[in-house]
Amino acid sequence: MLKKIFISIMSVGIVLTAAGCTVAKDTKSNNGKINVVASINSVRDFAQKVGGDKVNVTLLVPEGTEPHDFDPKPKDLEKLANADLFVYSGAGMEDWVDSVKSAVGSSEKLTILDASKNVDLIKSDGKTDPHIWLSLKEAKNQSKSILDELIKLDSKDKSYFEQNYNNFAKELDDLYNSNKSRFASLANKDFVTGHEAFGYLCRDFGLTQKSVEDMFAEGEPTPKKQATLVKFCRDNNIKTIFMETLASPKVSETLANEVNAKVEKIYTLESKEDGLDYVQAMKKNLDKIYDSLKK
Repeated sequence: MLKKIFISIMSVGIVLTAAGCTVAKDTKSNNGKINVVASINSVRDFAQKVGGDKVNVTLLVPEGTEPHDFDPKPKDLEKLANADLFVYSGAGMEDWVDSVKSAVGSSEKLTILDASKNVDLIKSDGKTDPHIWLSLKEAKNQSKSILDELIKLDSKDKSYFEQNYNNFAKELDDLYNSNKSRFASLANKDFVTGHEAFGYLCRDFGLTQKSVEDMFAEGEPTPKKQATLVKFCRDNNIKTIFMETLASPKVSETLANEVNAKVEKIYTLESKEDGLDYVQAMKKNLDKIYDSLKK
């Protein structure tokens, strides 16, 4: 992966130099709007919610592409060189980001924001869980970091950005509060997924995920792990196995077939799914998880 990125960086050097010479020095360079490039869909949603009609937000990782597998091309680096703000989710989600940052570091007009800088990270077996945005609390923290950067870039619209952030934060708080009480009332706290992506959501609501694959969806599950999950599902009468769009459906389907359960889609929000924005998708996730836990 890194070798590919370095080759792309070398091939695009001339393009970046040219772009750096032609971009205007003022922050707002696209019809009076701040040009924001977001690494993944969730970050794009946060930037759009906070920035409103004062920003032009574009996505770096194409829809339907697993962010870990993304291989930046010269056109991607050129897009960044012409941006005012590059926001990435952080915590290792975009493992190619250091190489990309070094390629565009000479651009005087580009601000780069690691949106995980104020997040309470989850670490397990020496690895950091990168799926920050699947916590409503941490989504608010990431959005606050974006707010702070937008104000630095455009201080005269400070009150506008703050109002947008406050409105979005209220949406997140309302959704969190309405779900906190109903999850607390359940005796059953365990749900089953194909991919271990929901650690931050679980922390928000006191839940536990049992997953076929680890948080990076690497490799096939061992027979021992598969057998353990089959026993868990049978012992606890699990009737729903959740499947993530960008993960292999096979792992969820195989487990579901063994325990006579249904497979149901759950959103990881790395890409835009079913035309839903962040709050809409998270509401559906929480409703589906709650329904699967009711006995």
